Amino acid sequence: MTERIAVVGAGQMGNGIAHVAAAAGFPVTMIDVSNDALAKGRATIEKNLARQVQKGTLDETARSAALDRIATAGALDAARDAVLIVEAATENTELKFRIFEQLDQLARPDAILASNTSSISITEIAARTKRPAQVIGMHFMNPVPMMKLVEIIRGLATSDATTATVLEYATRFGKTPVEVNDYPGFVSNRVLMPMINEAVYCVMEGVGTPEAIDTIMKLGMNHPMGPLALADLIGLDTCVNILNVLHAGLGDPKYRPCPLLRKYVAAGWLGRKSERGFYDYRNA
Repeated sequence: MTERIAVVGAGQMGNGIAHVAAAAGFPVTMIDVSNDALAKGRATIEKNLARQVQKGTLDETARSAALDRIATAGALDAARDAVLIVEAATENTELKFRIFEQLDQLARPDAILASNTSSISITEIAARTKRPAQVIGMHFMNPVPMMKLVEIIRGLATSDATTATVLEYATRFGKTPVEVNDYPGFVSNRVLMPMINEAVYCVMEGVGTPEAIDTIMKLGMNHPMGPLALADLIGLDTCVNILNVLHAGLGDPKYRPCPLLRKYVAAGWLGRKSERGFYDYRNA
């Protein structure tokens, strides 16, 4: 039987997950309620596959075959025949709950339901289904085609069999999976977000410019990208959402989003996706 993968969401993360699954040989259905998002997502996949051909990491035959494996759809019903469904919708708790409730009803009984959430509790998501043992977190890193890590998050009820299967899928996608348990922010964002938040405080308090702070972290701490440039890439609204989850879940004031970060989000300065954040991308 064909191992079809369904990806819910055609945005930055969703199209990246569809890309790596298709490149690994899996038929993929990329689902989004927005036809515009689907068109943009497929165009991004085409551009990124072409870039891989230019770099010599993929040949033209493999590029064409990967594109042929990707179907698009505007309704969740298209995930009915998938063995693995990866939700990559906006980082909104209630939205994810609704998606999983619907997926639970329409997906085949043996299907695994995974979330690409960067902070929301897998245990709580799983509780919205009648198959909590088959619900797990697959937190891919951005940009998905380039980053090797997938954080595999076990909810309280996630079974050993589900975990083993998803670890295998991640490996087959060409990624390095690392298993962690379900706590607010998991490992990646529990460590990363306080660093980003503290960097924003340094800007707010006039300790240094974004360029100075990022250069110090790149050259002094050997980070490939500074925390403020990384925040712009992630999306400043997403950073605030994750910090709110950490603050609510752990109750520690160190996770409270910096007022300047909230101000930028209120102004619509969300980073690269809005062409302005801690840096200006309008003429980039």
